[in-house]
Amino acid sequence: MTEPFKPLEGIRVVEMSHMIMGPSCGMFLGFLGAEVIKVEPPEGDKTRHLSGMGRPMFPLFNRGKKSVQLDLKTDSGQIALHKLLASADVFIENFRDQSLAKMGADGETLRREFPNLIVASHKGFLRGPYQDRTALDEVVQMMTGLAYMTGPSGRPLRVGSSANDIMGGLFGAMSVLAALLERKVTGKGRNLRIGLFENCLLLVAQHMVQFELEGRSPPPMPERDFSWPIYDIFDTAGGGQVFVGAVTEGQWTALCRLLDLHDLIDDPALQTRMDQINARERTVPIVARAIAARDADELLRRFEEIGIPYSPIARPADMYDDPHVMRPGGLATSRMPDGSTFRAPSLPFEVDGEMLTGGGDLPSVGQDTDAVLAAIGLDAAAIEAARGKVKARAA
Repeated sequence: MTEPFKPLEGIRVVEMSHMIMGPSCGMFLGFLGAEVIKVEPPEGDKTRHLSGMGRPMFPLFNRGKKSVQLDLKTDSGQIALHKLLASADVFIENFRDQSLAKMGADGETLRREFPNLIVASHKGFLRGPYQDRTALDEVVQMMTGLAYMTGPSGRPLRVGSSANDIMGGLFGAMSVLAALLERKVTGKGRNLRIGLFENCLLLVAQHMVQFELEGRSPPPMPERDFSWPIYDIFDTAGGGQVFVGAVTEGQWTALCRLLDLHDLIDDPALQTRMDQINARERTVPIVARAIAARDADELLRRFEEIGIPYSPIARPADMYDDPHVMRPGGLATSRMPDGSTFRAPSLPFEVDGEMLTGGGDLPSVGQDTDAVLAAIGLDAAAIEAARGKVKARAA
């Protein structure tokens, strides 16, 4: 890439959010060159202190941001926030509407005070009967039917990542980009509201529309009606597992030829894709036995050569050994406040043949408070009062 891809350079984003949905929106905008200022309470974002599966949330989704401490329970903190917003192009938040109103940071107030500001509010629900209800990724997966479609009957399961939160942040970033483009023409900002529930609704739209078109509700994915002859997980010699798909007549023939299943190729009852799909109960066990007798490495090499869709069953941690992930640009390295480092995926697109390897390092709590607030006109005493420094030390 001859020139750095920073289309949002010069755009200031103030982010007042926690967990994943709002922070991921800020992260996406930061990857594109925006200055992202994360507003944290005196004790720091609570997400910093999570453990287990929650431990990577703050480091992963807050790379490259600046950290400013504000005690928004005080007048000084709220005054500083409004001065900061006066210098900003975008405000990202995921607070309850009532909490925002108490600090004068609700959408209507901000629209009057800062007509050029783009406000991206990340909520559980868009406006309607549920707008004040508390939501989580898992909650909306249960509500929309995504969990029903993921697990077998009677065992609804959430998908194995915070997919809704991340995708919700992506829709937030997309809507911000659109509003920034519009503002170049109109000179005015917009109030944007991004719904976690509505995001999940889009993820199940294909199943909704199947019911709309056919009048029947599809079964959960583990029990789905198959549209392909082979689309299954098989055991290999040595105890491994591999997913194999043969979704066309050509792939079916190539797979059977590779596995020396010539009887299936010549079977007059298996000459069309529908014949092959309808015979799955008979043919899949035959294919399973043939795959189980083969060495996994050699089998996967041959699948690659003849164009059969396949994948070994991997864990997320295995991605650090995957040659495609480990190619130049596949991972971005970030530094934690304590000096340790971690690697995380870059954004999933290329610009002029290269991936964006930015991301940046993690700020310590409030490390940019003095510099950012002084630059917008606060003196040392006002900064001290706004950040709640005395209260934080007492804690």
